[in-house]
Amino acid sequence: MQMGNVEAAFRNIHQNLIDGCKNGDQKAQFQIYKLYYKAMFNTSLRIVSDTMEAEDIMQEAFLSAFDKIDTYSGKVSFGAWLKKIVINRSLDAVSRQKAIFEDIDTHYEIQEESGSKEDEHLELQEKMNEVKSAIENLPDGYRIILSLYLLEGYDHDEIADMLNISSSTSRSQLSRAKQKLLSALSNGKSNTGKN
Repeated sequence: MQMGNVEAAFRNIHQNLIDGCKNGDQKAQFQIYKLYYKAMFNTSLRIVSDTMEAEDIMQEAFLSAFDKIDTYSGKVSFGAWLKKIVINRSLDAVSRQKAIFEDIDTHYEIQEESGSKEDEHLELQEKMNEVKSAIENLPDGYRIILSLYLLEGYDHDEIADMLNISSSTSRSQLSRAKQKLLSALSNGKSNTGKN
């Protein structure tokens, strides 16, 4: 009796479209695609850092999801289930490019920059673009862990499981990624700040 209530809590707002996909309805598949393609593309892009490859991965993930939609149990949201497929395919693509994950036992402490609250909208937008660019230029291992942890919300145990690394490796990679990111941002600031 309780199990039914738990499953009902995860009933999707687009359940009718998901049911249509399970019945092979192409219109329902197209509607699902329209609802989720941007988010899934962005998720893949943050991992593979290549627009064309992210597009291909996103398309393949949708095809795979529609092919295996009968395995979707409804215990999590459809978006979370689809995102997991996109992340796994993205990680596979990076793995094929032989991303190297260093196993480092030491942890580095990152000092947070205290930003001023006087930033105007344009300055904020410029800073966001700098951060995005700096993240895209990180080595694969750093970029992937940083994206999975900060942008996708996975914890170190989940990341370790996905990447077949230890939790301590995930933590140290995140720490080093933050250092490299802060270094890139401060170098960019000092280069652009002086005329």
